[in-house]
Amino acid sequence: MSDRAILLIHCPDRPGLVALVTEFVHQNQGNILNLDQHVDRDLAHFFMRIEWELEGFTIPRDKIDEFFATLIGTQHGMTWQLHFTDRKPRMALFVSKASHCLYDILQRYAIGEFECEIPVIVSNHTSLKEISDRFDIPFVHLPITKDTKAAQEATTKELMTEHGVDFIVLARYMQILSDDFCRTYEHRIINIHHSFLPAFKGARPYHNAFSRGVKLIGATSHYVTADLDEGPIIAQDVARVSHRDGINDLKRMGRDVEKRVLSTAIYLQLQHRILPFGNRTVVFN
Repeated sequence: MSDRAILLIHCPDRPGLVALVTEFVHQNQGNILNLDQHVDRDLAHFFMRIEWELEGFTIPRDKIDEFFATLIGTQHGMTWQLHFTDRKPRMALFVSKASHCLYDILQRYAIGEFECEIPVIVSNHTSLKEISDRFDIPFVHLPITKDTKAAQEATTKELMTEHGVDFIVLARYMQILSDDFCRTYEHRIINIHHSFLPAFKGARPYHNAFSRGVKLIGATSHYVTADLDEGPIIAQDVARVSHRDGINDLKRMGRDVEKRVLSTAIYLQLQHRILPFGNRTVVFN
């Protein structure tokens, strides 16, 4: 496929915004491949994703952002992101002891479903190093305690910079990130957790949910913020359960939903289809 540019835009709504952006691409000999837009009428806010071929586009790629800002973006109060499809995003994986999400991500990566680079896997335990070795990805063990948390996060930041990481995936990384770390990587850390929260908290959520006879279990993937498990939601899904299902059945189905939901969120991130706004996201499917 030809190299493409992708613009993600949001701004206060007004008539003619779609025409302005499409005309910018058209006048510079760009061939639009995909366009999606949404207006939140309650907020009077406009959202858009546009993708076009770079072959024959008259503005050099390193000048597109500058030209767009000068001609359209700044005067219309737009916030935007510009991405190019020929650059593979660099994704770091953070793990602890649970392996199901890590295996699923690496399998999808190995078969080419995820068009990205995985330069490093970080863990506060050594349990999953064997998996990392199997896929020939560097594994860095950074143990953490209450007293070493600040130093460990400082080292982690240095590691992310060293590897040129674009975003981080918490593939069941069982550590709470500091407010400072979350701010440093705002909208660049994706987490997964079971959707029993906030009703069934603690170390035994499946046992507690089972005791209440739940009929649905699910998973939520979201961007990480300083508010624990309350960042902008990217993807969710559920599985139905019944009185015939025991605790181990719930855990099995829960792991399966977690894998699917996290992989969906990663795919959307890699395709530049997520536009955060406040504590919500607009997801262009």
